[in-house]
Amino acid sequence: MAGREQTVQVQGHRLRLTNLDKVLYPATGTTKGEVIDYYSRIAPAILPLLAGRPVTRKRWPDGVGDAEHPGMSFFTKDLERGAPEWLPRMPIEHSSGTKTYPLIDSQAALVWLGQVASLELHVPQWRFGSDGSPANPDRLVLDLDPGPGIGLAECAEVARLVREILRGMSLESIPVTSGSKGIHLYAPLPGTLTSEAASNLARELARALEADHPDLVVSSMSKAVRAGKVFLDWSQNNGKKTTISPYSLRGREHPTVAAPRTWDELEDPQLRHLLFSEVLERAAAGIAPFFGTSTPAALDRYREKRDAARTPEPVPDAGSRPAARGDGDPPRFVVQEHHASRLHFDLRLERDGVLVSWAVPRGIPETPDRNNLAVMTEDHPIEYLTFHGTIPQGEYGAGTMTVWDTGTYETEKWRADEVIFRAHGAPGGAMDDVRFALIRTAGDGEKSQWLLHRMKDASAGQAGSRRSVGSTGRSRAQARPAREDAGNAAGTAPMLATMSTPGLAAGAISRWGGEPWVEMKWDGIRAVGIWDGTTLTLRARSGNDMTATYPDLQDAALGEAPCVVDGEIVALDENGRPSFALLQKRMNLANSAEIVREAARTPVKYYLFDLLQIDGQDATALSLRDRRALLERLADGAGERVTVPPVFDDLDATLDAARGADLEGVVVKNPGSRYRPGERSPDWLKIKLTRTQDVVIGGIRPGQGGRSGAIGSLLVGIPGESGLQYAGRVGTGFTDAALATLARLLAPLGIDENPFADAPAADARDAIWVKPELVGEVEFAEFTPGGILRHARWRGLRPARSLDTVVREGTS
Repeated sequence: MAGREQTVQVQGHRLRLTNLDKVLYPATGTTKGEVIDYYSRIAPAILPLLAGRPVTRKRWPDGVGDAEHPGMSFFTKDLERGAPEWLPRMPIEHSSGTKTYPLIDSQAALVWLGQVASLELHVPQWRFGSDGSPANPDRLVLDLDPGPGIGLAECAEVARLVREILRGMSLESIPVTSGSKGIHLYAPLPGTLTSEAASNLARELARALEADHPDLVVSSMSKAVRAGKVFLDWSQNNGKKTTISPYSLRGREHPTVAAPRTWDELEDPQLRHLLFSEVLERAAAGIAPFFGTSTPAALDRYREKRDAARTPEPVPDAGSRPAARGDGDPPRFVVQEHHASRLHFDLRLERDGVLVSWAVPRGIPETPDRNNLAVMTEDHPIEYLTFHGTIPQGEYGAGTMTVWDTGTYETEKWRADEVIFRAHGAPGGAMDDVRFALIRTAGDGEKSQWLLHRMKDASAGQAGSRRSVGSTGRSRAQARPAREDAGNAAGTAPMLATMSTPGLAAGAISRWGGEPWVEMKWDGIRAVGIWDGTTLTLRARSGNDMTATYPDLQDAALGEAPCVVDGEIVALDENGRPSFALLQKRMNLANSAEIVREAARTPVKYYLFDLLQIDGQDATALSLRDRRALLERLADGAGERVTVPPVFDDLDATLDAARGADLEGVVVKNPGSRYRPGERSPDWLKIKLTRTQDVVIGGIRPGQGGRSGAIGSLLVGIPGESGLQYAGRVGTGFTDAALATLARLLAPLGIDENPFADAPAADARDAIWVKPELVGEVEFAEFTPGGILRHARWRGLRPARSLDTVVREGTS
């Protein structure tokens, strides 16, 4: 969508998109094309929330402007002239006459909204009923608005209080950071209350909370009493009022979103509003929390085909809702063997309160070289997870059904035409820790055709084919050929951690059984060590051999048996703390004499934290708890250069200790998890006290003033789909020695052509371009929506990392 005008085909509808380069958010340079792209990609998450509701749009035809010169905006209720004929619409009687509202039910409709610069989408808490009139509301909403002097942290505190009251009413709730000031709290309603009754309920709840917490909560509409308190606005449950829809953009200075959040996230003291780019990343990763996106109507097709009096299948009443999953509980799946008119298997994935279902005639593929047809069927109720029995002849789906496999799954991607998930089925079964992809090939919705593909994954689904520690009765002498196996393990890529926050990590600890396992994040260089019984070979994350760079570690005594370990090489300062600046003195040396001299001046240690192989046998399938016990026995007596740092059992205390020691952060791990070579796993969660990012150097800006004749700043980028994506300038954090090293290494890499796909003209004007080969690391505050590093500061070169390992932090 880079051009100024484009005609596209979306779900069979032709749409003419114009002025795609028009900047709608000047502060970030976000264009109309990016707005359209956002609504197109967020469609699977927002459409179920808009379905059946009249949508009031707030438009900014010329953009939002800035604080000094805000852009002109206006609310639109009546459908615009020239709106596509295929767009569904419904009339509503107002005192001023009948107004016709659009019903947004498709990705194509969202794209059209973006085309007319409808940034904000506002909807009531009710949907149209089958007779075309407003039905009773299907949700309750409370708007927590911070008064002068307070912010999101206080709103989150009130949200937790409201949550407890709602739980007492058997209502679960979902928080939404509004993208503006406060938090919206939603709770599902059974459809039996009128809008007036729902509004009265919300008002009484707000008054009760105000009475219990008068110093924190206010329910009065008067703005004069809101200073230092959270205004709990109950009025948006009125049938004539609307609320910004979850996942809608906001017309603020920056392109924030009304973003559904998890309750774990609300525990984070650094809670903030999310930008549209962050919401897209979360949705792609399966982080798209919201109850009831299915709505009771989502099961209408299911109920149409079944009569509860004639089939043993579960048939929920219209308007009923499934019991909500517990916070942090993973979604569930089931595969049922269905002996109907033709034998087939039904795959069902829990999502948004229903089971999204596919019929798979040839069953679950057993190998990656098979792609089996999967035909989407109607959504099924959650109760179908455990259904087995015989459906009588003459009924829909007649035949015997049994549960073939069931368990939980992790969503890696869920889009309109592609779903990627990792199933955790019966231990040792065909769906035990296996990744699958569903790819839509034809049609839309029910009866659409998909391919079910079992993905290649060296670390999953192979437990039965691997030799585990203790699984054989071989003697140590018989295991001696495993020295060669250990050498072959040199290419083993280390397991990687997923970026997280304290709140999310605390929730994960609860899901893992409540046993905290917290390790310090050492500010060093990752190294896989291959011990053959006499010598330690060290491999970087990239697979490069860096043994010669650290000769002081080669004689580490890890015992007679060969093994493969994972750890971090660190250099300690005079206070015994890891110093990345010190380690830089060791990392960039190639001359053997210099290496020996610097090894004496700047000694290093090898901090071990995991075990991949021992005595020729694979250890990755063992739990972290068991691997750690073996590792500690191995390292006992290994010498002062090699150590196994302690594990801590209190997340908050460890974070405080890491701050006090000026460490990079902590890593929270699942003690029951296996080791997944080369994978970025949600079983390891890294919490950084400062954000860091690997970058590729693509250019130099000459220095001025005190740096005249030297490097002024580096132009850096991050590899992307279209090449090296420009990520901004880095001009601070350099020592004189670092600048000299950079000048020496970059001098022979000069080129004439700009290596970036998208460097702005202002930054490229006097740049000296270099071949993008050197990888470094920067500290930074945040990414702008355009992907630029804000407040970036140089940390040092990362010679052990290759270009293909550089990805934007927060992505896998």
